[in-house]
Amino acid sequence: MDGIPQFLLAAPYATGFVFCLFIYFALYPFVVYLKDAKGLRRFPNMSTFSGMSNLPFMMVAHTGARSAYLAEAHKKEPVLRTGPNTLSFGRVKAIKDIYGHGTPCIKDPSYKITAGSHYHLADVIDKPDHARKRKVLSSAYALKNLEEWEFKVADKVERMITQFDRRCTNPLPAGRYPEPEELNVDFRAWTNFFSLDAIADIGLSERLGLLDQGHDRVEAQKMDGTLYEVNLRECLYPVARKQSLLVWSYDHYKLLDKLSNLIPYYRRMTEKGQHWDSIVLRRAALRLQRYYAGEKLDDFFQALMADKNGSPNNLEWGEIVAEINIMMNAGSVTTAIALANVLYQLLKNPDMLRRLQEELDTALEPDEVVAPYEKVKHLPFLRACLDESLRLWPPTPHGLPRITPPEGLTVMGQYVPGNTTVSISAMVAHRDEEAFPQADKFIPDRWLGEKGKELQTSFITFSAGARGCIGRNISYLEQAVLIASVVHRYEFALAKDFEMQREETMNHILGPMPVKVWRRQLAVDS
Repeated sequence: MDGIPQFLLAAPYATGFVFCLFIYFALYPFVVYLKDAKGLRRFPNMSTFSGMSNLPFMMVAHTGARSAYLAEAHKKEPVLRTGPNTLSFGRVKAIKDIYGHGTPCIKDPSYKITAGSHYHLADVIDKPDHARKRKVLSSAYALKNLEEWEFKVADKVERMITQFDRRCTNPLPAGRYPEPEELNVDFRAWTNFFSLDAIADIGLSERLGLLDQGHDRVEAQKMDGTLYEVNLRECLYPVARKQSLLVWSYDHYKLLDKLSNLIPYYRRMTEKGQHWDSIVLRRAALRLQRYYAGEKLDDFFQALMADKNGSPNNLEWGEIVAEINIMMNAGSVTTAIALANVLYQLLKNPDMLRRLQEELDTALEPDEVVAPYEKVKHLPFLRACLDESLRLWPPTPHGLPRITPPEGLTVMGQYVPGNTTVSISAMVAHRDEEAFPQADKFIPDRWLGEKGKELQTSFITFSAGARGCIGRNISYLEQAVLIASVVHRYEFALAKDFEMQREETMNHILGPMPVKVWRRQLAVDS
């Protein structure tokens, strides 16, 4: 056999390997699909092969508009099979069944396979463990405490206004769009600076200083203690972006995650994610130093370390770092997105902007720089604008996956077998025309009066039930104070035909939002 080329000797093995791959990834899934042990074939497929493979959903995820695709598909079908063991629901009636208080559903395996070494409040699956974590943090997130910390939010608003005042230009003549050189404020970037500065102060009593710097360069710390600097915003989103592209095939996610690092596009996401971990570790280490030095600071970190009576919680350090991680990430990202979205919607709907300014002018003094929360928290049109923007473009459109109990569950009147992943995207729910007529339009008035109150059960921007977002109150406080302050003080203008760029990961990541800004002429009583 010495004269036989090596590639010919290897050919049978290669052919056998390819045949095995074909059996595992094509023939076997097809047989399982035909066997249909769970009876899921009665639900329409999202695409031709969705009942056999998660690959079609992964391909949709790579478009960066996953929920928009689902919202369009759900106009025809109330339930879609998006994977071999995954169902997406498209009507608000599914919310209570999947996420409501008392639901037997729990978070599905995707939370486990994407978790770090320690679970945090957002990814813990075990109900007793979740209850323990929520008890530790509930007092810190209570509205009473948050309102006592309003001064921290007000401080960040004031710093942002100082920067905007420096960048104010002359008023824009009526009927004219701003010139490119006049668009000197990226409102999207500044919302990031604001929300990161605010959560660092509220959570860790740390002054990151992004608003003062006007950039996001921060110190990070490796596990060996080495310190270095990195741009925070570049590291804030890549982990969620990579997970949103690859996580849908649960059985193969760990392998896909490792293999994807051979491709530069994915490897850069992994590297940026490691920088994010180092940023969080530095924040945690600095705050721990202050704790050991005897500083008694009123913040989330203190709530992690001890209860309100001073008794230690005895949490592992890894768990504390995990909670700081999700606080810094989820506690800043979604609020920053929401702030940019609502101003964008107001600028695109100038009649609504004028109505809001009229409401704010009545509530605030002309020379008030930072809107007191007490004066704006109950303003109906302000809250309506916030909620309508959160409905139209929820910062987290991702359908939060839940798994049905072993005995199965009736969702939206349809029996779903046990151990099946079910979800409804916030964006899909908020495009349900039965609940939200003219769902694609920005109509704040839908939230006013008794009809507006009734809509709250169909509003899942912050999820719902026992696993609803614990940071909901702080987000509303930050949104109300900042938007009231800047809309009262300034006028803004976008470039002609400007459209916000959005990329869906787990969140709706926004592109830049360059605006021209100038001071409003407010009458001051003499």
